[in-house]
Amino acid sequence: MQHPSFSTHRHRWKILAAGVAANAAFSVAFSGIPMTAVVMRAGYQLDNATLGLMLGLIGLGIAVSELPWGLLTDRWGDRPVLLTGLGSTALALIAMALLAAPRPGHVPGTGWLGTGLLLVGLLGGSVNGASGRAVMGWFAEGERGLAMSIRQTAVPLGGGIGALLLPAIALHAGFAALYAFLAGLCLLSGWLTWRWVHEPPIAQQAAPTVAAAPDRGPLRDARVWRIVVGIGILCAPQFAVLSFGTVFLHDFGHVGFAAITATMVGVQIGAMAMRVWSGRWTDRRRNRPVYLRACSTLSAGLFVALGLVALSAEGAAAASLASRALLVLLVLVCGVCVSAWHGVGYTELATFSGPARAGTALGMANTSVFVACFITPWSIPHLLAWQDWPMVWFAGAACALVALPLLASPARTQAKLSKTALSRST
Repeated sequence: MQHPSFSTHRHRWKILAAGVAANAAFSVAFSGIPMTAVVMRAGYQLDNATLGLMLGLIGLGIAVSELPWGLLTDRWGDRPVLLTGLGSTALALIAMALLAAPRPGHVPGTGWLGTGLLLVGLLGGSVNGASGRAVMGWFAEGERGLAMSIRQTAVPLGGGIGALLLPAIALHAGFAALYAFLAGLCLLSGWLTWRWVHEPPIAQQAAPTVAAAPDRGPLRDARVWRIVVGIGILCAPQFAVLSFGTVFLHDFGHVGFAAITATMVGVQIGAMAMRVWSGRWTDRRRNRPVYLRACSTLSAGLFVALGLVALSAEGAAAASLASRALLVLLVLVCGVCVSAWHGVGYTELATFSGPARAGTALGMANTSVFVACFITPWSIPHLLAWQDWPMVWFAGAACALVALPLLASPARTQAKLSKTALSRST
């Protein structure tokens, strides 16, 4: 649908703002609810294994629904998918406030909690690919890294809001108020989508991109899958910090609630700043694959350092002020570093796939990401039972190293394959 009265140059910033609002509203839920892990464990009377499963169910719902939502976005467009997803997510959260919140004298079963969190993930998964496709359609190649990185700041922005507000809401007002608050955010972002989000002008949709789209669809392109898998694996250490970082600092580091909240808010603020900077920096230098591999390498080193400090701090030493400060600092730096690359990674993937197929490609990436979002908190209690916290952080370092070769440039990979085939033919 064309809207000739719109000034493309001005209206694209409204599109970006609506995309940020949609992603941020949902991110407050999927990134913020894990920040209430300590309160949730007490309020719902859960052990660590059940807590990990509950925290992973939103990610499982998103992982299952992302690809179907991405396919629907390419078929229907951004606006219908965003409105449907945000509205239905708000309804699911209202149902959770009524049926799945603990009250004095009543603790709902884990079935109610798990079903609600899974449903929120299934419905809310719509916002990621749809908002990303909208941004890709309205911004030109030289601006997409910055625009997508700004859109990706919505995830740490929502996570920061969640880390700042949700534990206090859960502790003082209860989980019913928490779920109602999240529903209100989804409805507000849905209103912005209704006002601002439309399909881009056809002329802009037809504009060529620097990286040509592959001849076959993303689902059948091995190079797209390579980036998708790399993105998902590199998200595992990020989700380790976001899902169990509060539990680690509370149980192992004996850090107070105020310091834990400040640390997790700092992770999200740092991630926002780094995503914007990295998008602009890589736009100017056209070095996205190099930046992605640098983030993988640095993240691996930082998580090894966190594991070694946790190993040395086991026992009585963990209670010392110096050990607590060092643990807080490393959790902060690890969280920022392993969250800084998202906008660049998604831009590289969407640019390579082409605007017409960006919804599908981004849906594939988000499926991979939220498979990691489910598996990571589910597996952490098992790692704890096996080797305690140092093994958790060493496993995060291993994931970053595994992702490193998968995030090579598709063009470079194709050139190597072509060169190999040519040498064999001669």
